[in-house]
Amino acid sequence: MRETLVVISGPIGAGKSTLAQGLERRHGALRFSSGQLLRHQLGGDGGRLELQAAGEALDRETGGRWVAESLMDVLKARAQPPPLVVVDSIRIPLQLEALRQRLGSRMVHVHLTAPAEALEARFGQRSSRTDEGVSFEQARANRTESAVHRLADTADLVIDTWRTPPDAVLVLVASHLGLFGRGMEPLVDVLVGGQYGSEGKGHIASYLAREYDFLLRVGGPNAGHCVYEEPEPYTFHLLPSGTRASPDSKVILGPGTVLSLKTLLRELSECRMDEARLFIDPQSVLIEPEDIEWETRTLRSHIGSTAQGVGAATARKVLRTAAEPRVRLAKDVEELRRYLRPTHEILDDAFAQGQRVLLEGTQGTGLSLHHGHYPHVTSRDTTTSGCLAEAGIAPARVRKTLMVCRAYPIRVQNPEEGTSGPMVNELSWEEISRRSGLGVEELKSNECTSTTHRQRRVSEFDWVLLRKAASLNAPTDVALTFVDYLSAKNRDARRFDQLTGEALRLIEGIERVTGAPVSLVSTRFHSRSILDRRVW
Repeated sequence: MRETLVVISGPIGAGKSTLAQGLERRHGALRFSSGQLLRHQLGGDGGRLELQAAGEALDRETGGRWVAESLMDVLKARAQPPPLVVVDSIRIPLQLEALRQRLGSRMVHVHLTAPAEALEARFGQRSSRTDEGVSFEQARANRTESAVHRLADTADLVIDTWRTPPDAVLVLVASHLGLFGRGMEPLVDVLVGGQYGSEGKGHIASYLAREYDFLLRVGGPNAGHCVYEEPEPYTFHLLPSGTRASPDSKVILGPGTVLSLKTLLRELSECRMDEARLFIDPQSVLIEPEDIEWETRTLRSHIGSTAQGVGAATARKVLRTAAEPRVRLAKDVEELRRYLRPTHEILDDAFAQGQRVLLEGTQGTGLSLHHGHYPHVTSRDTTTSGCLAEAGIAPARVRKTLMVCRAYPIRVQNPEEGTSGPMVNELSWEEISRRSGLGVEELKSNECTSTTHRQRRVSEFDWVLLRKAASLNAPTDVALTFVDYLSAKNRDARRFDQLTGEALRLIEGIERVTGAPVSLVSTRFHSRSILDRRVW
């Protein structure tokens, strides 16, 4: 037997069943209830005193072995032994000894206790039919029950549940069992944009997705990530870009996510998401119609905002109870209730099991609220640090930081009354067409924003921006995209050495400026377009 066995003891009202249920819900334990076994033998209608008498009779008949023997029958009937088994509960030393003889190599005995007045108060608040018509004094008068406190003398862990609330009891026991893992193993890879967004992060994320157990997305629907699919591409606005490419990966929307309910429900339907695969943090905020109206009226014409309401919703979340209209979080939305789960719990459990996570950022470093050219920025910090904060992931968890850059940076089209922000050595799409050999109409068609379908601006490669992005993100690797814009010949490259000299020189410069290898190169928008040079 390789499973860990947790044996719980303690007086009536100490919290034994609450702990067992917590280990079952949070950590997937197989919960074995000695009380349920007795009820089954009594036909399901036994009260507290009848159950106590039946347990004592079995103890006399089997020498206390009936709990261990019944548990062994349950385990033998299972094709796969569960990694964690919890017995709720044992009442005498003989029961404990029988379990130790059968499953003792990895057995942990947890004893819960509390002052008598606390136990009596809890007993009076119970609504179980088992305790109907029975007083606390009657239940405690039982000889076995009155002696159960002695089991604390040999327990591996004793917890006073009067001073320790149920969620803290669960944390203490799980930590004692090592269920949260050891240390801070780096299991998270972060994908961020190194320019002004639209670097092709979605295409890269989709390519990598199958390597991860969890896909996590931050940001809001003001960013669209287009992914190559047959018969037509698909654009994600809220779900991670690898959701469809890697159906076995579970999906997380973290607490910093800004949600458009309409957009999210559409994506959930189109991607056939269910509650077993998707986890939405209850703290993520909802965009309201007033947010969209306000941004359309004030930001779109001045800085080229997508006016999806993300910034306004984020501002209201910051204002808390002073916000108008009132802030709605995901936990307030009935349609999302079945997907809700504190995502720090999901991640905590994933890390404990050594599972890998891909964190996908949105937009680009040059649009960071704090580090971009203010006010021509977005409403969040788009760097690696900002993405980690929104997701609820500690920096020590990061294994790789992959920064995506394109051969020619882009920004959204200037609005009528202002600018979307500065660019170095701006070019025309006609010039890109002349240099690359690609048709100008193809370029203009491709270079419309995924969310607002507006024409993009384009410029020469910005080395100063690249250095700043490298400083802010500390990438371990760089992905270079749109190398076909340097030359259409790059679309035919199937190996790194088949890229044009211009592409190779650009890659060499990027590696020098960032201090990181260009590990992935995207030659076109196609499922077989990525040249993979990674060593991880």
